[in-house]
Parts: sequence; structure tokens; C-alpha cells
Amino acid sequence: MNTKTKTKRPGQKTGGRIPTKRSTAGASIIKGLEQAIAWTRGENDKVRVTLVHVPEVDVREVRTKMGLSQAQFATKFGFPPATLRNWEQGRARPDAPTRVLLAVIAKHPDAIEDVLRKG
Repeated sequence: MNTKTKTKRPGQKTGGRIPTKRSTAGASIIKGLEQAIAWTRGENDKVRVTLVHVPEVDVREVRTKMGLSQAQFATKFGFPPATLRNWEQGRARPDAPTRVLLAVIAKHPDAIEDVLRKG
């Protein structure tokens, strides 16, 4: 009876397959956060950063130039009337994506109306 035992040497392949370490979503997020922290400290200047200027928009001015009441403007462009009032009275401020939308409404209201009509 032949009783040979196989021992695995360090670095030796197992079963013909090399185990690979897969990146998980969590690991990717952590890596991104570490890069962001390094960038804010000035440690990593090879990071691509895109800065976008988001315009400030006077909502009341846009609305009055269009000749619309608060209720009409809110209904036409899908804003809650109370939110529109809060913006105009300075109790709240539109977030960045909403300011972009308001800037487009100010310059090209027909385009927004067209999109909303087809939607």
C-alpha cells in the first residue's frame, strides 16, 4: 500500500486555479473616500475634479418676467406652491439641481414646457 501525502509549498497553485481577490463595492467606496480625503489634504494632485458653477437665480424675477402668479408658475413647472413661496420669501433656497432647472426656465422656458408636455 502506497501512502504518499501531498504537501503544498508556498506559492504553489492549488487545483490549477490561482485565487484572485475581487474588488467589492464597499472596497471601491472606501478607496474613493480615501482618495477624496487625500485630495483635500493636498496629498493627491492626480485626481480629476470637475467643478461646475451653479447659478444663483432670483425665482421671483423669473416668474414675474413670465407674467405668472406663484400658483401658475408652480403648476406649470412642477414645483410645490409652498416651496416656491419659501424660495421667494428667503425662508428656503433651491438646491443646486433645482437652480440649474430654474436657470434653464429663465432662458428657455419653452424647452422646459415642451419636455414636460411630452413627459
